[in-house]
Amino acid sequence: MRSLGKSDFAGLANYISDAQSKDHRLGQVLLTNCSAATLPAAIEEVLATQHINTRAKSDKTYHLIVSFRAGEQPSADTLKAIEERISAGLGYGEHQRISAVHHDTDNLHVHIAINKIHPTRHTVHEPYYPHRTLAELCEVLERDYNLARDNHIPNQRGAAARAADMERHAGVESLVGWIKRECLEEIRGATSWAELHQVMRDNGLELRARGNGLVIEAGDGTTVKASTLARDLSKSALEARLGGFEAAPERREAQVKRSYRKDPVRLRIDTTELYARYKDEQKILTAARAEALAKAKRQKDRAIENAKKKAAAKRTAIKLTDGRLTKKLLYAQARASLVADLDAIRKQHDQERAKHYQGFQRQPWADWLKHQATQGNAKALAALRARDAAQGLKGNTIEGQGQPRPGDAPAIDNITKKGTIIYRAGRSAVRDDGDRLQVSREADCDGMRAALRMAIEKYGERITVSGSPEFKAQIIRVAADAQLQITFTDPGLERRRRALIQQADQASTRPVAIRSGVPPVGREPPPHRRHGLRTLGQLDVLGIEGVETKWPPQTTTPKQTVAVSEQERRRAKLQLEMEAKRAKHRDRGKSR
Repeated sequence: MRSLGKSDFAGLANYISDAQSKDHRLGQVLLTNCSAATLPAAIEEVLATQHINTRAKSDKTYHLIVSFRAGEQPSADTLKAIEERISAGLGYGEHQRISAVHHDTDNLHVHIAINKIHPTRHTVHEPYYPHRTLAELCEVLERDYNLARDNHIPNQRGAAARAADMERHAGVESLVGWIKRECLEEIRGATSWAELHQVMRDNGLELRARGNGLVIEAGDGTTVKASTLARDLSKSALEARLGGFEAAPERREAQVKRSYRKDPVRLRIDTTELYARYKDEQKILTAARAEALAKAKRQKDRAIENAKKKAAAKRTAIKLTDGRLTKKLLYAQARASLVADLDAIRKQHDQERAKHYQGFQRQPWADWLKHQATQGNAKALAALRARDAAQGLKGNTIEGQGQPRPGDAPAIDNITKKGTIIYRAGRSAVRDDGDRLQVSREADCDGMRAALRMAIEKYGERITVSGSPEFKAQIIRVAADAQLQITFTDPGLERRRRALIQQADQASTRPVAIRSGVPPVGREPPPHRRHGLRTLGQLDVLGIEGVETKWPPQTTTPKQTVAVSEQERRRAKLQLEMEAKRAKHRDRGKSR
Protein backbone atom coordinates (compact mmCIF):
# COMPACT_ATOMS: atom_id res chain seq x y z
CA MET A 1 0.00 0.00 0.00
CA ARG A 2 1.43 3.35 -1.02
CA SER A 3 -0.62 5.47 1.38
CA LEU A 4 0.23 5.82 5.04
CA GLY A 5 -3.24 4.71 6.06
CA LYS A 6 -3.71 1.01 6.78
CA SER A 7 -6.39 -1.17 5.31
CA ASP A 8 -9.59 -1.76 7.27
CA PHE A 9 -10.46 -5.44 7.76
CA ALA A 10 -14.13 -4.65 8.34
CA GLY A 11 -14.38 -2.61 5.15
CA LEU A 12 -12.58 -5.29 3.15
CA ALA A 13 -14.76 -8.10 4.52
CA ASN A 14 -17.95 -6.15 3.86
CA TYR A 15 -16.81 -5.40 0.29
CA ILE A 16 -15.95 -8.97 -0.65
CA SER A 17 -19.20 -10.29 0.88
CA ASP A 18 -21.44 -7.67 -0.77
CA ALA A 19 -23.60 -8.97 -3.63
CA GLN A 20 -24.04 -5.38 -4.97
CA SER A 21 -27.64 -6.15 -6.05
CA LYS A 22 -26.37 -8.79 -8.50
CA ASP A 23 -27.78 -12.31 -8.44
CA HIS A 24 -24.61 -14.02 -9.63
CA ARG A 25 -21.79 -11.90 -8.17
CA LEU A 26 -21.34 -13.58 -4.81
CA GLY A 27 -20.64 -17.28 -4.45
CA GLN A 28 -19.49 -19.29 -1.45
CA VAL A 29 -18.40 -17.31 1.65
CA LEU A 30 -16.19 -19.13 4.17
CA LEU A 31 -15.16 -18.20 7.73
CA THR A 32 -11.94 -19.97 8.74
CA ASN A 33 -10.42 -20.26 12.24
CA CYS A 34 -13.17 -18.05 13.66
CA SER A 35 -15.29 -19.01 16.66
CA ALA A 36 -18.14 -16.84 15.37
CA ALA A 37 -20.78 -18.34 13.11
CA THR A 38 -21.93 -15.15 11.34
CA LEU A 39 -20.02 -12.64 9.24
CA PRO A 40 -20.57 -9.56 11.49
CA ALA A 41 -19.50 -11.54 14.55
CA ALA A 42 -16.42 -12.87 12.72
CA ILE A 43 -15.42 -9.31 11.76
CA GLU A 44 -15.71 -8.19 15.39
CA GLU A 45 -13.62 -11.19 16.47
CA VAL A 46 -10.85 -10.34 13.99
CA LEU A 47 -10.83 -6.67 14.97
CA ALA A 48 -10.57 -7.65 18.64
CA THR A 49 -7.60 -9.91 17.83
CA GLN A 50 -5.88 -7.11 15.91
CA HIS A 51 -6.52 -4.67 18.76
CA ILE A 52 -4.60 -6.89 21.18
CA ASN A 53 -1.36 -6.38 19.24
CA THR A 54 -0.27 -2.81 19.95
CA ARG A 55 3.37 -3.13 18.83
CA ALA A 56 2.93 -3.89 15.13
CA LYS A 57 3.25 -0.76 12.98
CA SER A 58 2.69 -2.43 9.63
CA ASP A 59 -0.61 -3.30 8.02
CA LYS A 60 -2.43 -6.00 9.97
CA THR A 61 -4.62 -7.17 7.06
CA TYR A 62 -3.53 -9.26 4.06
CA HIS A 63 -5.75 -9.14 0.96
CA LEU A 64 -5.18 -11.88 -1.60
CA ILE A 65 -7.04 -12.51 -4.89
CA VAL A 66 -6.87 -15.94 -6.52
CA SER A 67 -8.03 -15.69 -10.13
CA PHE A 68 -8.62 -18.44 -12.69
CA ARG A 69 -8.36 -18.50 -16.46
CA ALA A 70 -11.43 -17.42 -18.41
CA GLY A 71 -13.81 -20.35 -18.81
CA GLU A 72 -12.51 -22.31 -15.81
CA GLN A 73 -15.20 -23.06 -13.22
CA PRO A 74 -13.77 -25.26 -10.45
CA SER A 75 -16.18 -26.86 -7.99
CA ALA A 76 -16.81 -25.45 -4.51
CA ASP A 77 -14.72 -28.20 -2.90
CA THR A 78 -11.80 -27.45 -5.23
CA LEU A 79 -11.98 -23.72 -4.48
CA LYS A 80 -12.02 -24.42 -0.74
CA ALA A 81 -9.01 -26.74 -1.00
CA ILE A 82 -7.07 -24.18 -3.08
CA GLU A 83 -7.85 -21.42 -0.57
CA GLU A 84 -6.62 -23.57 2.31
CA ARG A 85 -3.40 -24.63 0.57
CA ILE A 86 -2.47 -21.11 -0.54
CA SER A 87 -3.12 -19.68 2.93
CA ALA A 88 -1.06 -22.44 4.54
CA GLY A 89 1.73 -21.96 2.00
CA LEU A 90 1.99 -18.28 2.94
CA GLY A 91 2.12 -19.17 6.64
CA TYR A 92 -1.49 -18.18 7.40
CA GLY A 93 -2.90 -21.67 7.92
CA GLU A 94 -3.81 -20.95 11.58
CA HIS A 95 -4.83 -17.31 11.05
CA GLN A 96 -8.37 -15.97 10.94
CA ARG A 97 -9.60 -15.26 7.44
CA ILE A 98 -12.76 -14.64 5.39
CA SER A 99 -12.97 -15.71 1.75
CA ALA A 100 -15.64 -15.08 -0.89
CA VAL A 101 -16.04 -16.35 -4.45
CA HIS A 102 -16.98 -13.78 -7.11
CA HIS A 103 -18.56 -14.54 -10.50
CA ASP A 104 -19.17 -10.98 -11.76
CA THR A 105 -16.13 -10.80 -14.10
CA ASP A 106 -14.87 -12.87 -17.00
CA ASN A 107 -12.50 -14.67 -14.63
CA LEU A 108 -13.83 -16.51 -11.61
CA HIS A 109 -11.83 -15.30 -8.61
CA VAL A 110 -11.65 -15.71 -4.84
CA HIS A 111 -11.03 -12.81 -2.42
CA ILE A 112 -9.25 -13.79 0.81
CA ALA A 113 -9.13 -11.31 3.70
CA ILE A 114 -6.52 -12.60 6.18
CA ASN A 115 -5.75 -11.35 9.68
CA LYS A 116 -1.95 -11.14 9.91
CA ILE A 117 -2.15 -11.28 13.72
CA HIS A 118 -2.01 -14.85 15.05
CA PRO A 119 -5.17 -15.65 17.08
CA THR A 120 -3.30 -17.15 20.08
CA ARG A 121 0.28 -15.83 19.95
CA HIS A 122 -0.90 -12.35 18.85
CA THR A 123 2.24 -11.87 16.75
CA VAL A 124 2.23 -10.40 13.25
CA HIS A 125 3.31 -12.60 10.33
CA GLU A 126 4.66 -11.10 7.10
CA PRO A 127 5.44 -13.64 4.31
CA TYR A 128 8.97 -13.47 2.97
CA TYR A 129 8.99 -12.63 -0.74
CA PRO A 130 5.43 -13.88 -1.30
CA HIS A 131 5.51 -13.52 -5.11
CA ARG A 132 7.88 -16.44 -5.54
CA THR A 133 5.98 -18.51 -2.98
CA LEU A 134 2.68 -17.84 -4.73
CA ALA A 135 4.17 -18.67 -8.14
CA GLU A 136 5.40 -22.04 -6.88
CA LEU A 137 2.09 -22.76 -5.16
CA CYS A 138 0.09 -21.94 -8.29
CA GLU A 139 2.21 -24.26 -10.42
CA VAL A 140 1.61 -27.12 -7.99
CA LEU A 141 -2.13 -26.40 -7.77
CA GLU A 142 -2.47 -26.27 -11.56
CA ARG A 143 -0.92 -29.71 -11.78
CA ASP A 144 -2.88 -31.24 -8.89
CA TYR A 145 -6.31 -29.93 -9.92
CA ASN A 146 -5.83 -30.11 -13.72
CA LEU A 147 -6.09 -26.35 -14.24
CA ALA A 148 -4.88 -24.33 -17.22
CA ARG A 149 -1.17 -23.51 -16.97
CA ASP A 150 -0.26 -19.85 -16.60
CA ASN A 151 2.90 -17.76 -16.43
CA HIS A 152 3.40 -16.67 -12.81
CA ILE A 153 6.71 -14.85 -13.25
CA PRO A 154 6.14 -11.53 -15.08
CA ASN A 155 8.33 -10.70 -18.05
CA GLN A 156 8.08 -6.97 -17.29
CA ARG A 157 8.77 -5.24 -14.02
CA GLY A 158 8.44 -1.78 -12.55
CA ALA A 159 7.10 0.99 -14.76
CA ALA A 160 6.77 -1.24 -17.83
CA ALA A 161 4.49 -3.64 -15.95
CA ARG A 162 2.41 -0.77 -14.53
CA ALA A 163 2.05 0.74 -18.00
CA ALA A 164 0.85 -2.58 -19.42
CA ASP A 165 -1.64 -2.88 -16.55
CA MET A 166 -2.98 0.61 -17.24
CA GLU A 167 -3.54 -0.14 -20.91
CA ARG A 168 -5.19 -3.48 -20.14
CA HIS A 169 -7.53 -2.34 -17.37
CA ALA A 170 -8.16 1.35 -18.08
CA GLY A 171 -8.00 1.07 -21.88
CA VAL A 172 -5.82 4.21 -22.14
CA GLU A 173 -2.52 4.29 -24.02
CA SER A 174 0.55 4.67 -21.83
CA LEU A 175 3.69 6.61 -22.79
CA VAL A 176 5.75 3.41 -22.67
CA GLY A 177 3.35 1.58 -24.96
CA TRP A 178 3.05 4.51 -27.35
CA ILE A 179 6.83 4.87 -27.77
CA LYS A 180 7.24 1.12 -28.30
CA ARG A 181 4.58 1.11 -31.01
CA GLU A 182 5.42 4.39 -32.76
CA CYS A 183 9.10 5.33 -32.60
CA LEU A 184 11.19 2.81 -30.67
CA GLU A 185 12.99 1.57 -33.77
CA GLU A 186 13.81 5.15 -34.84
CA ILE A 187 15.29 5.84 -31.40
CA ARG A 188 17.38 2.71 -31.54
CA GLY A 189 18.58 3.57 -35.06
CA ALA A 190 20.14 6.93 -34.06
CA THR A 191 23.93 6.97 -34.54
CA SER A 192 24.78 10.14 -32.58
CA TRP A 193 23.42 12.20 -29.73
CA ALA A 194 22.34 14.96 -32.11
CA GLU A 195 20.42 12.49 -34.27
CA LEU A 196 18.85 10.94 -31.17
CA HIS A 197 17.66 14.35 -29.91
CA GLN A 198 16.24 15.12 -33.37
CA VAL A 199 14.26 11.89 -33.36
CA MET A 200 12.92 12.83 -29.95
CA ARG A 201 11.83 16.28 -31.17
CA ASP A 202 10.14 14.81 -34.24
CA ASN A 203 7.98 12.69 -31.94
CA GLY A 204 7.23 15.42 -29.41
CA LEU A 205 9.65 13.99 -26.82
CA GLU A 206 12.67 15.26 -24.92
CA LEU A 207 15.63 13.25 -23.60
CA ARG A 208 17.49 14.65 -20.61
CA ALA A 209 19.65 13.48 -17.71
CA ARG A 210 18.19 12.96 -14.27
CA GLY A 211 20.27 11.59 -11.42
CA ASN A 212 22.45 8.78 -12.72
CA GLY A 213 20.21 7.95 -15.68
CA LEU A 214 18.13 9.32 -18.54
CA VAL A 215 14.42 10.14 -18.71
CA ILE A 216 12.12 10.78 -21.66
CA GLU A 217 9.45 13.47 -21.23
CA ALA A 218 6.37 13.95 -23.38
CA GLY A 219 4.70 17.24 -24.17
CA ASP A 220 2.07 16.83 -21.43
CA GLY A 221 4.75 16.33 -18.75
CA THR A 222 4.55 12.53 -18.56
CA THR A 223 8.01 11.04 -18.00
CA VAL A 224 9.48 7.56 -18.20
CA LYS A 225 12.96 6.15 -17.63
CA ALA A 226 14.80 5.41 -20.86
CA SER A 227 15.88 2.01 -19.52
CA THR A 228 12.20 1.09 -19.04
CA LEU A 229 11.73 1.06 -22.81
CA ALA A 230 14.70 -1.23 -23.43
CA ARG A 231 17.93 -2.14 -21.69
CA ASP A 232 19.99 -0.89 -24.64
CA LEU A 233 18.59 2.62 -24.06
CA SER A 234 20.02 3.00 -20.58
CA LYS A 235 22.56 5.75 -20.02
CA SER A 236 25.50 3.37 -19.75
CA ALA A 237 24.49 1.47 -22.90
CA LEU A 238 23.97 4.65 -24.93
CA GLU A 239 27.27 6.17 -23.76
CA ALA A 240 29.06 2.96 -24.70
CA ARG A 241 27.60 3.25 -28.21
CA LEU A 242 27.43 7.05 -28.77
CA GLY A 243 30.10 8.40 -26.42
CA GLY A 244 29.67 10.71 -23.44
CA PHE A 245 26.21 12.13 -22.90
CA GLU A 246 25.43 15.38 -24.74
CA ALA A 247 22.46 17.45 -23.62
CA ALA A 248 19.87 18.50 -26.17
CA PRO A 249 20.17 22.03 -27.58
CA GLU A 250 17.66 24.68 -26.59
CA ARG A 251 14.15 24.00 -27.74
CA ARG A 252 12.94 25.79 -30.82
CA GLU A 253 9.74 25.58 -32.74
CA ALA A 254 9.86 22.59 -35.04
CA GLN A 255 7.46 20.51 -37.04
CA VAL A 256 6.35 17.50 -34.99
CA LYS A 257 5.37 14.38 -36.91
CA ARG A 258 3.48 12.86 -34.02
CA SER A 259 3.08 13.36 -30.29
CA TYR A 260 1.84 11.38 -27.34
CA ARG A 261 -1.67 11.97 -26.07
CA LYS A 262 -3.46 10.03 -23.39
CA ASP A 263 -5.99 8.60 -25.82
CA PRO A 264 -7.66 5.19 -25.82
CA VAL A 265 -5.73 2.20 -27.04
CA ARG A 266 -6.42 1.60 -30.70
CA LEU A 267 -9.31 -0.79 -31.16
CA ARG A 268 -10.75 -2.69 -34.09
CA ILE A 269 -13.52 -0.09 -34.36
CA ASP A 270 -13.52 3.71 -34.47
CA THR A 271 -14.18 5.22 -31.04
CA THR A 272 -13.51 8.88 -31.90
CA GLU A 273 -17.10 9.95 -31.33
CA LEU A 274 -17.41 7.97 -28.10
CA TYR A 275 -14.15 9.33 -26.72
CA ALA A 276 -15.13 12.92 -27.53
CA ARG A 277 -18.38 12.41 -25.64
CA TYR A 278 -16.43 10.86 -22.77
CA LYS A 279 -14.08 13.87 -22.57
CA ASP A 280 -17.00 16.31 -22.61
CA GLU A 281 -18.75 14.46 -19.80
CA GLN A 282 -15.58 14.37 -17.71
CA LYS A 283 -15.09 18.13 -18.19
CA ILE A 284 -18.68 18.79 -17.14
CA LEU A 285 -18.20 16.47 -14.17
CA THR A 286 -15.00 18.24 -13.12
CA ALA A 287 -16.65 21.66 -13.38
CA ALA A 288 -19.66 20.50 -11.38
CA ARG A 289 -17.42 19.06 -8.70
CA ALA A 290 -15.38 22.25 -8.47
CA GLU A 291 -18.56 24.30 -8.13
CA ALA A 292 -19.93 21.98 -5.43
CA LEU A 293 -16.63 22.10 -3.51
CA ALA A 294 -16.49 25.90 -3.75
CA LYS A 295 -20.07 26.13 -2.48
CA ALA A 296 -19.24 23.84 0.44
CA LYS A 297 -16.19 25.95 1.29
CA ARG A 298 -18.28 29.13 1.25
CA GLN A 299 -20.78 27.51 3.59
CA LYS A 300 -17.95 26.46 5.91
CA ASP A 301 -16.43 29.94 5.94
CA ARG A 302 -19.84 31.47 6.62
CA ALA A 303 -20.49 29.04 9.45
CA ILE A 304 -17.06 29.75 10.99
CA GLU A 305 -17.66 33.47 10.76
CA ASN A 306 -21.06 33.13 12.44
CA ALA A 307 -19.56 30.96 15.18
CA LYS A 308 -16.86 33.55 15.84
CA LYS A 309 -19.43 36.37 15.93
CA LYS A 310 -21.47 34.35 18.37
CA ALA A 311 -18.41 33.83 20.57
CA ALA A 312 -17.52 37.54 20.39
CA ALA A 313 -21.04 38.44 21.52
CA LYS A 314 -20.67 36.06 24.45
CA ARG A 315 -17.36 37.67 25.46
CA THR A 316 -18.94 41.12 25.24
CA ALA A 317 -21.71 40.03 27.58
CA ILE A 318 -19.20 38.45 29.97
CA LYS A 319 -17.37 41.78 30.28
CA LEU A 320 -20.49 43.28 31.83
CA THR A 321 -20.57 40.71 34.62
CA ASP A 322 -18.96 41.16 38.04
CA GLY A 323 -16.42 38.95 39.71
CA ARG A 324 -13.02 38.00 38.40
CA LEU A 325 -13.43 34.27 38.99
CA THR A 326 -16.87 34.25 37.38
CA LYS A 327 -15.55 35.99 34.29
CA LYS A 328 -12.68 33.53 34.06
CA LEU A 329 -15.04 30.54 34.13
CA LEU A 330 -17.40 32.12 31.62
CA TYR A 331 -14.53 32.95 29.26
CA ALA A 332 -13.32 29.35 29.47
CA GLN A 333 -16.79 28.06 28.68
CA ALA A 334 -17.14 30.41 25.72
CA ARG A 335 -13.74 29.33 24.43
CA ALA A 336 -14.62 25.62 24.74
CA SER A 337 -17.95 26.19 23.03
CA LEU A 338 -16.23 27.98 20.13
CA VAL A 339 -13.67 25.18 19.72
CA ALA A 340 -16.44 22.57 19.70
CA ASP A 341 -18.44 24.54 17.12
CA LEU A 342 -15.40 24.95 14.87
CA ASP A 343 -14.59 21.24 15.11
CA ALA A 344 -18.17 20.34 14.20
CA ILE A 345 -18.13 22.74 11.25
CA ARG A 346 -14.85 21.34 9.92
CA LYS A 347 -16.05 17.75 10.38
CA GLN A 348 -19.25 18.50 8.49
CA HIS A 349 -17.23 20.17 5.74
CA ASP A 350 -14.99 17.12 5.41
CA GLN A 351 -18.05 14.93 5.05
CA GLU A 352 -19.45 17.23 2.38
CA ARG A 353 -16.16 17.15 0.47
CA ALA A 354 -16.04 13.35 0.59
CA LYS A 355 -19.65 13.18 -0.63
CA HIS A 356 -18.90 15.52 -3.54
CA TYR A 357 -15.75 13.64 -4.53
CA GLN A 358 -17.72 10.41 -4.46
CA GLY A 359 -20.70 11.84 -6.33
CA PHE A 360 -18.65 13.62 -9.01
CA GLN A 361 -15.95 10.98 -9.32
CA ARG A 362 -14.20 10.84 -12.68
CA GLN A 363 -14.42 7.50 -14.46
CA PRO A 364 -11.65 5.80 -16.41
CA TRP A 365 -12.34 5.20 -20.08
CA ALA A 366 -13.10 1.49 -19.69
CA ASP A 367 -15.39 2.08 -16.70
CA TRP A 368 -17.28 4.76 -18.63
CA LEU A 369 -17.77 2.36 -21.54
CA LYS A 370 -19.06 -0.28 -19.14
CA HIS A 371 -21.51 2.19 -17.59
CA GLN A 372 -22.74 3.26 -21.01
CA ALA A 373 -23.16 -0.35 -22.12
CA THR A 374 -25.22 -1.03 -19.01
CA GLN A 375 -27.46 1.88 -20.00
CA GLY A 376 -28.06 0.26 -23.40
CA ASN A 377 -25.42 1.98 -25.59
CA ALA A 378 -24.66 -0.55 -28.35
CA LYS A 379 -21.57 1.37 -29.56
CA ALA A 380 -20.02 1.30 -26.09
CA LEU A 381 -20.69 -2.43 -25.86
CA ALA A 382 -19.03 -2.97 -29.24
CA ALA A 383 -16.02 -0.92 -28.08
CA LEU A 384 -15.62 -3.10 -25.00
CA ARG A 385 -15.76 -6.24 -27.12
CA ALA A 386 -13.18 -4.80 -29.53
CA ARG A 387 -10.52 -4.44 -26.83
CA ASP A 388 -7.48 -6.70 -26.92
CA ALA A 389 -8.34 -7.83 -23.40
CA ALA A 390 -11.55 -9.42 -24.72
CA GLN A 391 -10.44 -12.92 -25.69
CA GLY A 392 -13.90 -14.50 -25.96
CA LEU A 393 -15.65 -17.08 -23.83
CA LYS A 394 -14.11 -20.50 -23.34
CA GLY A 395 -15.16 -23.74 -21.70
CA ASN A 396 -18.74 -25.01 -22.00
CA THR A 397 -20.14 -22.71 -24.68
CA ILE A 398 -23.03 -22.60 -27.18
CA GLU A 399 -22.76 -20.87 -30.55
CA GLY A 400 -25.53 -20.30 -33.09
CA GLN A 401 -25.63 -19.68 -36.82
CA GLY A 402 -28.40 -18.87 -39.24
CA GLN A 403 -31.33 -16.47 -39.04
CA PRO A 404 -31.85 -14.96 -35.57
CA ARG A 405 -35.32 -14.95 -34.07
CA PRO A 406 -35.52 -11.88 -31.82
CA GLY A 407 -37.53 -12.36 -28.65
CA ASP A 408 -37.70 -11.25 -25.05
CA ALA A 409 -34.18 -11.23 -23.60
CA PRO A 410 -33.79 -12.12 -19.90
CA ALA A 411 -32.76 -9.56 -17.32
CA ILE A 412 -29.13 -8.36 -17.38
CA ASP A 413 -27.24 -8.99 -14.14
CA ASN A 414 -23.94 -7.32 -15.09
CA ILE A 415 -21.65 -6.32 -17.97
CA THR A 416 -17.90 -6.85 -17.62
CA LYS A 417 -15.10 -4.63 -18.95
CA LYS A 418 -14.59 -7.12 -21.78
CA GLY A 419 -18.15 -6.68 -23.01
CA THR A 420 -19.50 -9.94 -21.64
CA ILE A 421 -23.17 -9.68 -20.70
CA ILE A 422 -24.26 -11.82 -17.75
CA TYR A 423 -27.96 -12.70 -17.97
CA ARG A 424 -30.15 -14.10 -15.23
CA ALA A 425 -31.64 -17.47 -16.15
CA GLY A 426 -33.40 -18.73 -13.04
CA ARG A 427 -30.78 -19.92 -10.59
CA SER A 428 -28.17 -20.01 -13.37
CA ALA A 429 -26.17 -17.37 -15.21
CA VAL A 430 -25.75 -17.21 -18.99
CA ARG A 431 -22.82 -15.18 -20.37
CA ASP A 432 -22.83 -13.62 -23.84
CA ASP A 433 -19.72 -12.17 -25.50
CA GLY A 434 -21.41 -11.35 -28.80
CA ASP A 435 -20.34 -14.58 -30.53
CA ARG A 436 -21.29 -17.40 -28.16
CA LEU A 437 -22.98 -18.17 -24.87
CA GLN A 438 -21.59 -19.81 -21.76
CA VAL A 439 -23.61 -21.53 -19.05
CA SER A 440 -22.50 -21.47 -15.42
CA ARG A 441 -21.27 -24.63 -13.77
CA GLU A 442 -24.29 -24.85 -11.45
CA ALA A 443 -26.75 -24.57 -14.35
CA ASP A 444 -29.77 -26.84 -14.23
CA CYS A 445 -32.08 -27.93 -17.05
CA ASP A 446 -33.96 -24.62 -16.93
CA GLY A 447 -30.73 -22.66 -17.32
CA MET A 448 -29.56 -24.78 -20.28
CA ARG A 449 -32.98 -24.49 -21.92
CA ALA A 450 -32.84 -20.70 -21.49
CA ALA A 451 -29.33 -20.65 -23.02
CA LEU A 452 -30.49 -22.63 -26.07
CA ARG A 453 -33.47 -20.33 -26.57
CA MET A 454 -31.19 -17.29 -26.30
CA ALA A 455 -28.82 -18.80 -28.88
CA ILE A 456 -31.75 -19.28 -31.28
CA GLU A 457 -33.05 -15.75 -30.71
CA LYS A 458 -29.65 -14.01 -31.00
CA TYR A 459 -27.64 -16.11 -33.46
CA GLY A 460 -29.74 -18.73 -35.27
CA GLU A 461 -31.01 -22.31 -35.14
CA ARG A 462 -27.76 -24.07 -36.18
CA ILE A 463 -26.10 -24.74 -32.81
CA THR A 464 -22.42 -25.51 -32.16
CA VAL A 465 -21.66 -26.93 -28.72
CA SER A 466 -18.15 -26.87 -27.21
CA GLY A 467 -17.03 -28.22 -23.88
CA SER A 468 -16.94 -31.39 -21.85
CA PRO A 469 -18.75 -34.59 -22.91
CA GLU A 470 -21.03 -34.28 -19.86
CA PHE A 471 -22.08 -30.78 -20.91
CA LYS A 472 -22.80 -31.91 -24.48
CA ALA A 473 -24.89 -34.82 -23.21
CA GLN A 474 -26.94 -32.48 -21.01
CA ILE A 475 -27.50 -30.05 -23.86
CA ILE A 476 -28.68 -32.85 -26.17
CA ARG A 477 -31.10 -34.15 -23.53
CA VAL A 478 -32.50 -30.67 -22.84
CA ALA A 479 -32.92 -29.91 -26.57
CA ALA A 480 -34.75 -33.21 -27.13
CA ASP A 481 -37.03 -32.85 -24.11
CA ALA A 482 -37.94 -29.25 -24.97
CA GLN A 483 -38.61 -30.14 -28.66
CA LEU A 484 -36.61 -27.09 -29.78
CA GLN A 485 -36.43 -26.40 -33.50
CA ILE A 486 -32.64 -26.53 -33.75
CA THR A 487 -29.95 -28.43 -35.60
CA PHE A 488 -26.55 -29.31 -34.16
CA THR A 489 -23.62 -28.72 -36.51
CA ASP A 490 -21.87 -31.78 -35.10
CA PRO A 491 -23.32 -34.82 -36.96
CA GLY A 492 -22.86 -37.07 -33.93
CA LEU A 493 -24.74 -34.73 -31.62
CA GLU A 494 -27.51 -34.28 -34.20
CA ARG A 495 -27.95 -38.05 -34.62
CA ARG A 496 -28.17 -38.44 -30.86
CA ARG A 497 -30.78 -35.65 -30.61
CA ARG A 498 -32.94 -37.22 -33.35
CA ALA A 499 -32.65 -40.63 -31.69
CA LEU A 500 -33.88 -39.24 -28.37
CA ILE A 501 -36.81 -37.51 -30.06
CA GLN A 502 -37.70 -40.72 -31.91
CA GLN A 503 -37.58 -42.74 -28.70
CA ALA A 504 -39.88 -40.23 -27.01
CA ASP A 505 -42.35 -40.39 -29.92
CA GLN A 506 -42.38 -44.19 -29.89
CA ALA A 507 -42.97 -44.24 -26.15
CA SER A 508 -45.94 -41.90 -26.51
CA THR A 509 -47.58 -43.97 -29.31
CA ARG A 510 -46.81 -47.45 -27.89
CA PRO A 511 -50.04 -49.43 -27.01
CA VAL A 512 -50.69 -50.09 -23.34
CA ALA A 513 -50.30 -53.73 -22.31
CA ILE A 514 -53.63 -55.31 -21.21
CA ARG A 515 -53.74 -57.99 -18.53
CA SER A 516 -55.50 -61.20 -19.32
CA GLY A 517 -59.10 -61.16 -18.21
CA VAL A 518 -59.28 -57.37 -18.03
CA PRO A 519 -61.43 -55.84 -20.81
CA PRO A 520 -60.13 -52.87 -22.83
CA VAL A 521 -61.22 -49.38 -22.01
CA GLY A 522 -64.84 -48.77 -23.01
CA ARG A 523 -65.88 -52.49 -23.03
CA GLU A 524 -68.39 -53.78 -20.46
CA PRO A 525 -66.76 -55.99 -17.76
CA PRO A 526 -67.98 -59.55 -17.20
CA PRO A 527 -70.98 -59.92 -14.84
CA HIS A 528 -68.95 -61.67 -12.14
CA ARG A 529 -66.48 -58.74 -11.99
CA ARG A 530 -68.96 -55.92 -12.23
CA HIS A 531 -69.54 -55.51 -8.50
CA GLY A 532 -66.22 -56.37 -6.85
CA LEU A 533 -65.25 -55.26 -3.39
CA ARG A 534 -62.59 -53.00 -4.89
CA THR A 535 -65.32 -50.87 -6.49
CA LEU A 536 -67.06 -50.09 -3.21
CA GLY A 537 -64.53 -47.48 -2.09
CA GLN A 538 -64.24 -45.61 -5.39
CA LEU A 539 -65.90 -42.35 -6.35
CA ASP A 540 -68.62 -43.84 -8.57
CA VAL A 541 -69.95 -47.35 -7.96
CA LEU A 542 -72.91 -49.21 -9.38
CA GLY A 543 -75.32 -50.60 -6.85
CA ILE A 544 -76.04 -54.27 -6.78
CA GLU A 545 -79.44 -53.75 -8.41
CA GLY A 546 -77.90 -51.43 -11.04
CA VAL A 547 -78.84 -48.21 -9.23
CA GLU A 548 -76.04 -45.62 -9.42
CA THR A 549 -74.86 -44.36 -6.06
CA LYS A 550 -71.97 -42.15 -4.88
CA TRP A 551 -69.19 -43.34 -2.57
CA PRO A 552 -68.32 -41.48 -0.48
CA PRO A 553 -71.94 -40.22 -0.57
CA GLN A 554 -72.38 -36.54 -1.60
CA THR A 555 -75.06 -35.29 0.76
CA THR A 556 -76.41 -32.00 2.04
CA THR A 557 -78.26 -33.13 5.18
CA PRO A 558 -77.92 -36.18 7.43
CA LYS A 559 -81.42 -37.35 6.47
CA GLN A 560 -80.40 -37.65 2.80
CA THR A 561 -77.30 -39.69 3.53
CA VAL A 562 -76.93 -42.77 1.33
CA ALA A 563 -74.71 -45.43 2.89
CA VAL A 564 -73.82 -48.99 2.07
CA SER A 565 -74.58 -51.07 5.10
CA GLU A 566 -72.58 -54.00 6.31
CA GLN A 567 -75.46 -56.30 5.30
CA GLU A 568 -75.26 -55.08 1.70
CA ARG A 569 -71.51 -55.65 1.68
CA ARG A 570 -71.98 -59.23 2.83
CA ARG A 571 -74.73 -59.76 0.26
CA ALA A 572 -72.39 -58.49 -2.50
CA LYS A 573 -69.63 -60.78 -1.31
CA LEU A 574 -71.90 -63.83 -1.32
CA GLN A 575 -73.18 -62.97 -4.76
CA LEU A 576 -69.62 -62.72 -6.06
CA GLU A 577 -68.74 -66.11 -4.58
CA MET A 578 -71.82 -67.66 -6.18
CA GLU A 579 -71.00 -66.10 -9.53
CA ALA A 580 -67.46 -67.46 -9.26
CA LYS A 581 -68.72 -71.01 -8.51
CA ARG A 582 -71.16 -70.89 -11.44
CA ALA A 583 -68.37 -69.75 -13.78
CA LYS A 584 -66.13 -72.57 -12.54
CA HIS A 585 -68.87 -75.15 -13.19
CA ARG A 586 -69.45 -73.78 -16.68
CA ASP A 587 -65.74 -73.96 -17.44
CA ARG A 588 -65.60 -77.62 -16.28
CA GLY A 589 -68.56 -78.49 -18.46
CA LYS A 590 -66.98 -76.95 -21.50
CA SER A 591 -63.70 -78.78 -20.89
CA ARG A 592 -65.55 -82.12 -20.68
